[in-house]
Amino acid sequence: MSDSVNRRHFLSVSAAASLGASVLGAAAPVPVGSKRPIVVASGNGLQTVEKAMERIKAGADPLDAAIEGVAIVEADPEDHTVGYGGIPNEEGVVELDAAVMHGPTHGGGSVASLRNIMHPAAVARLVMKRTDHCLLVGEGALKFARAHGIPETNLLTDEAREIWLHWKETNGKESDWIAPPNSELSPAVRKFFGIREHGTLHCSALDTHGNLGCVTTTSGLFYKIPGRVGDSPIMGAGLFLDNEVGSAGSTGRGEANLLNLSSHTIVEGLRRGLAPKDALLEACKRIVATNRNPRLRDAKQRPNFQVKFYCVAKDGRYAGASLWAGAQMAVHDGDSARLVDCASLYDDPEPN
Repeated sequence: MSDSVNRRHFLSVSAAASLGASVLGAAAPVPVGSKRPIVVASGNGLQTVEKAMERIKAGADPLDAAIEGVAIVEADPEDHTVGYGGIPNEEGVVELDAAVMHGPTHGGGSVASLRNIMHPAAVARLVMKRTDHCLLVGEGALKFARAHGIPETNLLTDEAREIWLHWKETNGKESDWIAPPNSELSPAVRKFFGIREHGTLHCSALDTHGNLGCVTTTSGLFYKIPGRVGDSPIMGAGLFLDNEVGSAGSTGRGEANLLNLSSHTIVEGLRRGLAPKDALLEACKRIVATNRNPRLRDAKQRPNFQVKFYCVAKDGRYAGASLWAGAQMAVHDGDSARLVDCASLYDDPEPN
């Protein structure tokens, strides 16, 4: 292993390990049940499903297991779409969003535009358990986290700052900012030339008692307008579950999911008897049908953006699907963790 990979592994594991000691809200383990557990996540969640399954097999609540799983990525400085190391807003400030839902209680909590807190998913769980509210935002969410003793962290890493700075230096012909020659830029900066990702991490978990939990966490759209909130912290859009039916979540262009409440649509599709893949593709088709903004269409009138969905049904069936081909999801079926291809509405790769 390289030094950078070793450091990445150490930071992510150390931060995730400290989560239980520093954040209130996790339930006590219970005896393991007889049902086959399943954990699914977005393609950047291979470590997430491994950790969540480990915790489920130890008797952890499915939501607690999912939160511990995503904490690894939230603490990873090399994942620039989630938590520590996330790409900042247009002013150079990292703002995080997250939401959780808990199957047995049908509870939920979320935070949006949260600054200086590495693990927003754990704070969202605290909102669910320690308030009479569902959503806290901005300074109020930060004060709430402080009240519970959660330590603050500078979330802007040097690498993320360099990526943001290059965007700022090249974002406008009349700008007084001047970018250095490309030959002087780091590989990380070059990797993100011209890219504005809507990357996120979702995880849905089905435990050995047939109970569900899910979480979606993100640093949001690269270089967003300060205060912009996508679908991730909005229940029904970025995630949704019904403990008698299934759980679903999304990554990609959050505005499309907000306008269609896509995760709720998926769970309702499962309720109507659709197979997981069909429920996901139905949500994709809904986005296409309602995408009437010419600015968001390609030459063939298709969406010029990507959205990805993931779900697990109450009976353990699961699937992933996306608008454009090439997406993957992480799955742990109790035996092993692996990446699997998602179904897609279009056979073409994601447009640039």
